[in-house]
Amino acid sequence: MGIRKLGYVGLDVTDVDAWADLLGRTLGVGVTTEEAGGEKAALAELDEFKYRLALHPAAEDRPKQVGWIVDSPRELDRLTGRLADAGYAVAEGSATEAGLRGATQFRWFTDPVGYRVELVLGETKVRTHAARPAGAGRGVIGLGHLVLASPKLAELRELYESVLEFRLTDYRAPGLYFFRCNSTHHSIALAHAESASIHHLELEHGCLDDVGRAYDRAQHNGVPISISLGRHMNDKAVSFYVKNPSGFHLEIGWGGIEVGDDWIPHDFGVSDVWGHHHADANPFASPAS
Repeated sequence: MGIRKLGYVGLDVTDVDAWADLLGRTLGVGVTTEEAGGEKAALAELDEFKYRLALHPAAEDRPKQVGWIVDSPRELDRLTGRLADAGYAVAEGSATEAGLRGATQFRWFTDPVGYRVELVLGETKVRTHAARPAGAGRGVIGLGHLVLASPKLAELRELYESVLEFRLTDYRAPGLYFFRCNSTHHSIALAHAESASIHHLELEHGCLDDVGRAYDRAQHNGVPISISLGRHMNDKAVSFYVKNPSGFHLEIGWGGIEVGDDWIPHDFGVSDVWGHHHADANPFASPAS
């Protein structure tokens, strides 16, 4: 497969300071600011690499880009050809943009919803490890996955499954599908919704105790816990969710399973083994077609 993993997500946000406060006080994640080509971005230090989550000051909260790491220049060219054959216009990213991402080269296109999707070569390590508060354990170790909700579910499935060659891991009929690009259970999930949005981003943690510590800090700091602690049925991850300053969820998780080439996609039926009680109505309780 040409795409190796989820590289980064960029967000337009109206309140960078509120994001930095959530990331810092509750999750122990530092935020640095960088400017390139007249564009400023706050970069969250999720791991040793330069860029996993970027926050761009803006007048509206919305996704800005999703970046996928590609294996090689040959695979980048092959995927570019597949996208062109499917009717997508693929553009070359500038050297300035590549530098901000810590990439050597990237290309981008617009998905059926209108989000910018980037295919990236190279990752730059800028630190030996991400600093964490004393006694907090490893805490956040990286960006796990994202869930996109959209009225154009069929078109997004065609893009990710047929054009970009993601594999279907499992699903809940008729409107929620989980896809992988490596051995991780899923790097992206696609769901039906009346309007397009990121339902959540998952921040991967180093151990169960780190998830628990983050849960305690979220309660202590008055962070809105939108979905309580629980274990998912399909990937077995233990997690909870908080409402972030842009209005969607951050999943704080650990323990998702890996799957092999012999995995058979199936309907996993019940959403959770235990927990994950929603503060508000669960849009995926009975997924719509």
